[in-house]
Amino acid sequence: MDKTGNQLIVVTGPTASGKTSLAIDLARAIETEIVSADSRQIFTEIPIGTAAPTAEERAAVPHHFIATLGLDQYYSAATYEEDVMRLLPQIFDRCGGRAVMAGGSMMYVDAVCNGIDLLPTVSDENRRRAYGLYESEGLVGVIEALRGVDPDYLATTSDLKNHKRLIHALEVSLEAGRPYSSLLTGNRKDRLFEIIKFAIDYPREELFDRINRRVDMMIGQGMIDEAREVYPRRHLNSLNTVGYKELFAYFDGVWDLDTAIARIKKNTRVYAKKQLTWLRRDQSVVWLDPHRSMLPEILNRLNPTAHTCDL
Repeated sequence: MDKTGNQLIVVTGPTASGKTSLAIDLARAIETEIVSADSRQIFTEIPIGTAAPTAEERAAVPHHFIATLGLDQYYSAATYEEDVMRLLPQIFDRCGGRAVMAGGSMMYVDAVCNGIDLLPTVSDENRRRAYGLYESEGLVGVIEALRGVDPDYLATTSDLKNHKRLIHALEVSLEAGRPYSSLLTGNRKDRLFEIIKFAIDYPREELFDRINRRVDMMIGQGMIDEAREVYPRRHLNSLNTVGYKELFAYFDGVWDLDTAIARIKKNTRVYAKKQLTWLRRDQSVVWLDPHRSMLPEILNRLNPTAHTCDL
């Protein structure tokens, strides 16, 4: 692949900012396909709560990594990197050297744009050990276990409340038989294609209003029934996510429905702030004003080589 001739155009931003519709408009304009970078939309059975592209949207533009895995299947950012790097040359060949990546799972975006360190595949046994510890002793238990196997990671991590990252560090340490931090090189991989990143930048209060309204819309679309269908499998990592956890607490009688919905909104807003914090650190991101015409701005920044997608 010629780096000057192939482009991966990333459309990202916080949750509820309108990434899906903008990515579809862009992919149609340049006649290419969309690679989803959403760590939950990749699973089947939960399209409402993950705001997955609709059947009509997927018919308008070919999408990849949407509803391709069962809820019980393990998937990681490292696996995603491998899968996308195999797929991109095919899209470039079909579509004149351009592909669109859309999503807000920042570890997935970074895995493709920067590369990820090679880590061992975690066995079911060690995954159960790590998550079992979290379920029985909570975050404190995971932190104490990490203190024993990888104190350096605890000393350097900036987010001791992010249970997913802490559990991941623990399970990898258990699998590798050495500290997780010792496996992290921090080396950026060179990609044989140009990467251009765009992020939608709503004012915070407006973004929060969009989040609140989208949660209400999801509830109206049947998210409660969707969550009830998967409730018997609530222990799965794929369901350990905002929206389902709160509704599971409602089903368990911990909260009433109004409280559960309010918590979904609050926790989604917290997640959006984390996404923004992650994105603000990336100096390569081009921020888009959603109150202006975003698509023309993107097109103006792309190189002028235009081709058609040979589907």
